[in-house]
Amino acid sequence: HTIGGTYKGKPIMCLSHGIGPDNIDIVINELDALANIDFATREIKPEHRTLTLVRIGTSGALQPELIVGTPVIAAHAIGFDGVLNYYAGRNEVCDIDYQQAFCDYVHWNPLWATPYVVPADKELVERIGRDDMVRGHTISAVGFYGPQGRELRLPLANPDLNNRIEKFRYNGEPVTNYEMESAPLQGLSLLLGHKAMTVCSIIANRVSTNATPNYKTAIHDLIKTVLERI
Repeated sequence: HTIGGTYKGKPIMCLSHGIGPDNIDIVINELDALANIDFATREIKPEHRTLTLVRIGTSGALQPELIVGTPVIAAHAIGFDGVLNYYAGRNEVCDIDYQQAFCDYVHWNPLWATPYVVPADKELVERIGRDDMVRGHTISAVGFYGPQGRELRLPLANPDLNNRIEKFRYNGEPVTNYEMESAPLQGLSLLLGHKAMTVCSIIANRVSTNATPNYKTAIHDLIKTVLERI
């Protein structure tokens, strides 16, 4: 679903993208095509148009101090999905030192896609985040159950992974939360020359096992805040 219009004189398009990094791969490439490819000639337009993209979503916390309802910006997004690995220029937009330190610490399984670490747009983070949002290190998982350490009937290949992730620090900062879209959004936007960030409301804490069934109120408030600042 896509709705376009204006909010207090600012042109805004609201787009639902679905769950998961594969959907983000489609959405970002097609938004960029609308902005930067001439559909009549099928040629790239001579002047690049930069899009400003802000994803608002929900997330699960990996640190006990993040209480339910806290907005967390993916200042650093850690992609477990592998989407960016299929594009040229991947290493130029990623933090390779962070990636290697993370893989070494958590004993990354070589059967999985190599993680990638990408930043959010700094100016956008400062404009929207201000002082009332946490700057986080957010994992984009490739699935909801096993890839995030959830276990129903199928046992996990690496059952201790989340414990290692919770203890990992890079430059003294922890991994804060799980979601499923921030890394491909920010990574593809960097490669395509767009400004992007993700901010999620914490609806459950994986460590303290606290959760709220009334998360829609927090999301509604977060949407209003982003609209005022974008």
